[in-house]
Amino acid sequence: MKSVDLMVFDFDGTLVKSGGDIAASVNHALEMLGVPRKTPATIMRFIGDGVQKLIASSLGPEFGHCFHEAMEIFTIHYTEHMLDTTTLYESVIEVLRHFHEKKKIIVTNKRKSFTIKMADAFGITEHFEEIIGADSTPYKKPDPRLLHPVLERYRATPDRTIVIGDGVNDILLARHTGVFNCALLNGLTDRDVLLSLKPDFYCEDISELKNLFR
Repeated sequence: MKSVDLMVFDFDGTLVKSGGDIAASVNHALEMLGVPRKTPATIMRFIGDGVQKLIASSLGPEFGHCFHEAMEIFTIHYTEHMLDTTTLYESVIEVLRHFHEKKKIIVTNKRKSFTIKMADAFGITEHFEEIIGADSTPYKKPDPRLLHPVLERYRATPDRTIVIGDGVNDILLARHTGVFNCALLNGLTDRDVLLSLKPDFYCEDISELKNLFR
């Protein structure tokens, strides 16, 4: 087992199963603008780089001129519907309680206000020292400048810090910062894509973290 002091968690696809509501709000925006809808699976592949890239990718170059309207429509709809079908992944509470003595934070490319609203709704906010969203700093995953101040703030050494997430950006953030990474293979990113990056650790389910780290 690997000893760690600081655990950095992704949010969408890691702690919460939120792809369905995100896809529904994107398709609502597309439909309102007369843009062909996309399958939820297609939209979910765009999640992870922040809402602006999500909307831009969903529109595609043909409808890029609708970007600002789509952003506004998406934001209004998602604010009202982000919890329609979204749930915590099983074992999340159990895992967070298991690691109650560890410093834990959330680092996500989701807007901070959305993340806090959802974390509060699911009763997990209290388990984390802080929540860092896409609009919390000038930097987003996988930019290492996002994580360097965090290591300093919590006096954490790279060899005892782990980034846990289901996305390519989570693995790259850890790698660029010089800390360890653990890929969750049951999230939004195709497992073969994650495994091709040769993560330091990986697991099928978040419950397995209890057997990987101490």
